[in-house]
Amino acid sequence: MDTLGTGTNNSRAISKSPAGAAGKSPLNKKDYAIGLILLLAVVLLWTTSNFVTQNLFVNGYEKPFLVTYLNTSAFSFYLIPYCIRRFWKNNKEGEKGLSGAAEEYQPLAASEPIEDSEIHPGPSSTALLSTRAEALRDGEDLPPLNERQTAELAFAFCLLWFIANWSVNASLDYTTVASATILSSTSGFFTLGMGRIFRVEKLTMMKIAAVFTCFTGVLLVSLSDASQSKNPASQNPPITSPRPTSPEVLDHVSQPLIGDALALISAVFYALYVILLKVRIKNEERIDMQLFFGFVGLFNVLVCWPMGFVLHWTGVETFELPTQAAEWYAIVINMAITWSSDYLYVLAMLRTTPLVVTVGISLTIPVAVLGDFMLKVPVHTQVIVGAALVLVGFVAIGTDKSNTEEVTSGAERQLEERRLDDI
Repeated sequence: MDTLGTGTNNSRAISKSPAGAAGKSPLNKKDYAIGLILLLAVVLLWTTSNFVTQNLFVNGYEKPFLVTYLNTSAFSFYLIPYCIRRFWKNNKEGEKGLSGAAEEYQPLAASEPIEDSEIHPGPSSTALLSTRAEALRDGEDLPPLNERQTAELAFAFCLLWFIANWSVNASLDYTTVASATILSSTSGFFTLGMGRIFRVEKLTMMKIAAVFTCFTGVLLVSLSDASQSKNPASQNPPITSPRPTSPEVLDHVSQPLIGDALALISAVFYALYVILLKVRIKNEERIDMQLFFGFVGLFNVLVCWPMGFVLHWTGVETFELPTQAAEWYAIVINMAITWSSDYLYVLAMLRTTPLVVTVGISLTIPVAVLGDFMLKVPVHTQVIVGAALVLVGFVAIGTDKSNTEEVTSGAERQLEERRLDDI
């Protein structure tokens, strides 16, 4: 990941000249293509992780909390390279306090420096002040977060992240990978709704129509699972190990519906996590995501273990280490996937845009359905149609937002050209 040196960030608030904004250079196109390849790798890794987790549960090791605890703790390995850099820097420059570490952050996106010649006098000065005010409101001119601020932010969000991951892992104990993937992928639509509440997202008719399309897809998947649960022959033999739901509830609610509910809970908590994080930091360039994820993993290790003790004491999920080599392999593979896929996700975002990766992650839906088909897991027509509707909804939202950004960018270029003509 490329890092930016110290210095002012004010140049990011200044609009580029029309010539600089027109089109992509060959280098940018190459980076964009690499970003898409990385995104496809993330899709395959996340889907593979879901199948590995479900296979672990099917073989009798049903420990969704422990699996999630180990997976999220893998994020703490991100602190190792940071500590090495910190140790090396201290040896060269002496000890520094936490408040002096702001220059070490790694922004999510690099901006090209603006030459002094691009700052025009006269009427464009008003445009400059207006643009700078807009950047300040969006958080672009705010200082980067230092170590302590990043740690405090990670501590506030580690529980939300853990619940989002635990619920999707637990859902794989009740429903298929395809259903869990489809329903957990609706986090983008919960993000849209919550974003409107917190005034960080604008609603359009296209987005509203996309939400209803996605809801229809979710409904089809849920109805398919409900009908499957009523047919005993279509279900796997019952597993006797404890499940995170009381027997009284299981008597009245089908197991696939429990899995669907857990997947939706994951979508809600992930959306809440993303929205609140955006509200807190305003601009992703202010935070070192490597350091942030490292602190999230560390705090999950320190904070979440009492939950495992409670689950063990109540009998919901007894603590038991794997007894077979295959189980250890599955856990280690999952930890490696969790650690690497999030890093690749950040790299993909750097080389493309957040919008591209958000829409692109929906590719996990058809990949999961294809995976179930290849593993000879029954895939009903309703599930396929539901997957298609969810995918259409994601693409519709992405298309609408892209068109809006494109029109806005074009209007800004026209205004800038008129201001330059007035000089």
